[in-house]
Amino acid sequence: MATPSASSSSVSNIMLAIFEKKTTSVELYRPLRNYIAFNYSEREAQNLEDDLQTLKQYRADLERTPDPTPTARRDLLQNYFKALCLVETRFPISPDKDHVNTVIFTWFDAFKPKQKAAQQNIHLEKAAVLFNLGAVYSQIGLTCDRATVDGRRLASHAFIAAAGAFAYLRDNAATKAAIGGGATVDVGVECAGMLERLMLAQAQESVFENTIAKGSTPGVCAKISRQVGLYYEEALAALNVAPLNQHFDKGWISHVQLKAVLFYAEACYRYSLELHEKEEIAEEIARLRSAVSAITESKKSAKGAPAQLLDAISKLEVNINRNLERAMKENDRVYLMRVPSPSSLPPLPAFSMVKSMAMSEVLDASKEKMFASLVPDSSAKALSRYTEMVDDVIRTQAEKLQQASELTRVRLKEMDLPDSILALEGNFTLPTELKEDVEAVQISGGPAGLEAELQQLRDLRRVNQEMLVQIEELLQKEAREDAQFRGQFGTRWTRPQSSTLTKNLQDRLNRFAANLKQAAESDGRIERSVREHSALMSILDRRPIESALPSLARPIMSLDANEDAVVGALKQSLRQLETLGAQRAGLEDMLKEMKRKDDILPKLMTSTGSYEDLFRKEISKYDRISEDIAHNIEAQEQLLLQIQAQNDDFSAVFNLEDYKASREKCYKQIQAAIAKFREIKENINEGLKFYVTLQDAITNVKQQCSDFVMTRNIQCREMTEDVQRQMAGLNFQDNKNAGAYNNYPSVGHQNQRSNSQQQVDPRPQAPYYQPPEQPTMPGYGPPPPAYSSPQVPSPYHVPPTSVPYPHPQAQQQQSHASHEYGQPAYPGWRGPYYNAHAQQSGSHPRPPYTIPAPYPPPHQSGYYKQQ
Repeated sequence: MATPSASSSSVSNIMLAIFEKKTTSVELYRPLRNYIAFNYSEREAQNLEDDLQTLKQYRADLERTPDPTPTARRDLLQNYFKALCLVETRFPISPDKDHVNTVIFTWFDAFKPKQKAAQQNIHLEKAAVLFNLGAVYSQIGLTCDRATVDGRRLASHAFIAAAGAFAYLRDNAATKAAIGGGATVDVGVECAGMLERLMLAQAQESVFENTIAKGSTPGVCAKISRQVGLYYEEALAALNVAPLNQHFDKGWISHVQLKAVLFYAEACYRYSLELHEKEEIAEEIARLRSAVSAITESKKSAKGAPAQLLDAISKLEVNINRNLERAMKENDRVYLMRVPSPSSLPPLPAFSMVKSMAMSEVLDASKEKMFASLVPDSSAKALSRYTEMVDDVIRTQAEKLQQASELTRVRLKEMDLPDSILALEGNFTLPTELKEDVEAVQISGGPAGLEAELQQLRDLRRVNQEMLVQIEELLQKEAREDAQFRGQFGTRWTRPQSSTLTKNLQDRLNRFAANLKQAAESDGRIERSVREHSALMSILDRRPIESALPSLARPIMSLDANEDAVVGALKQSLRQLETLGAQRAGLEDMLKEMKRKDDILPKLMTSTGSYEDLFRKEISKYDRISEDIAHNIEAQEQLLLQIQAQNDDFSAVFNLEDYKASREKCYKQIQAAIAKFREIKENINEGLKFYVTLQDAITNVKQQCSDFVMTRNIQCREMTEDVQRQMAGLNFQDNKNAGAYNNYPSVGHQNQRSNSQQQVDPRPQAPYYQPPEQPTMPGYGPPPPAYSSPQVPSPYHVPPTSVPYPHPQAQQQQSHASHEYGQPAYPGWRGPYYNAHAQQSGSHPRPPYTIPAPYPPPHQSGYYKQQ
């Protein structure tokens, strides 16, 4: 029954439609008319002639070949089902001699046409009509043009309606039709449930096709695709167990199985695109590997599946493998992340855009006028009153059950049960919130991982210090060469001294050195804090953390050796209490099930006695359950008193109060260790940020110094040649050339390669070398204060009196911020590691370390406190 849409433009658009059940002719008119004439009057039968003829026509149309228009077939099935609901309440169809006993409904199985069922009741007829209604809705869905937006939307609505019809069949007709074992498998509860999930899968698939067509984000597409796969997986699970596993062709099972795999892989693929954008390469690789594994496994059992579906899976597999290869190369070359195993990944997020249509309103027959005169108004009022009585009984008993369960929970909590019993057996537990905090600490590396991060601080500090030394040596070398030529040529050497040109650079290097010195002191405080609190934090390295909790031990000395008897009696009582709780849950389910099956209308309509007598008889069924509930609650009260006494003995024998006190003390120790770990972790993170930021700033200054030295070397060669010509007696000197060595423009012209775009004043008094003024370019200002950015507020509250790293004010004492690099460093800086748009690739060396994110959630940092 796998049928592609006639307008399918994509190989993945293969879907399933359901064929209708077949039936044999049934004569309804004569038996029903005879029943009316016999039980009411001939006149009543004449008055209902039109209703009888309408019912006869409905059944005749149902028996014919399906109407070529699916919508007309749908309307027929809905109208006939409503008529059957009215017939059910007025005509008792059964083998009973006083009932309509000549009507036999026969239906063939939709999937195994050789199998059939025949019943002398209306339940099989109603179930078959609901099945055919769902089948027609599925056929309507396949006739929609899913190559268009509106077509896909209409198809989704049709499949939603089909799912609603099968759900209504499962919940309202399948069980009744199966009474006596006379129904076929296709109208059973299992098959109806499977078909509902299948129709929901195809409805969600249509939504997914529209989502792709609209160009939604990969994250949205992944959630919707995953839900498609989940619906197909649920349908497949039903197909693989009895009675459906022997009832459907292998092509059906292969189709559903491949669709489940296809949309799981599609979800992995779409989700991996979002992960790639976030640079979460490790999880991207794991998700893609999971998709490849699922596809490979599915191909082994894809016999009987349509070629179009196999082609769709193959194309998706090509895309997944391409992205997987790319991600693995990037990880090997750049990210170097550890790829988790697919089994350790959390489930893919899913979002359902569809749900089964509520068919209760569509199939509601309460407003239909057919056979209305056969139901006395008194019967309708009596039914309403009976329903109110039943609802009141159920509501009262349900409240009693709920109160009993709540009382049990509160009393056990007060007695610290069953936690104290579990503690005695070694099954310790932490409060949920505290356990989550410990797990978060352990995932981030725990106290044992702090040493590696401290080493990162040392390495980064060393790298920055070495760079400063290299810059200083570069400037000193240039100054020595300038002094050498000045001594050689004397007054002919008219170029300005190096010290007058590098003052700003030297000042900035001195500030960097001071920053590093102060940062080293802060690093020392961190290391001391780690050493001083290592004993406190060592508890966080215990795995599992529950092993650090105190144990509830047996007493060292026992007077009468009755510990085992005390514990055994308490355990036995707790088991009895648990049994009573399970019984209460069963009693509540029995009440609901009894109400669901309670159908008093036929009895009301055929009753010749008093309604009150009938009510008392029917309500007595609920009274029996009410008595059981009362006995259960009374037994629970007695048992709780017994448990209270046994727990008092248990507490006395095992000194439970001391155990609770030591346990609370351990909880507080763990909380203190977590707080100290977070404080140190935050300080280390601030230090890593500081050093990486400072390294970038030093790198920029190093580039400026290199440009300066290169320009001075070029001019040195030119001036040396000119002075030598003068000394040789060659008359090539003129006032204009002499001015060129005292002015900066010629040097600035040579220095255009160092990104200088500022026009310099050519007067002799101007500095020979002046750094470019680029306040918006990263790297052309002093580094931000250690472990903090002056432009981006720190997420941590900093006490105003603590200054662990250089404060921004220490770098803002220059009078000319634009020329002396006194402006705040790096507005909005993220560093070359993040490929900021204002930086050219390759212009700065990559930081040797990544910056771990601050420990979540942010807490008060004590790093700034005076040590």
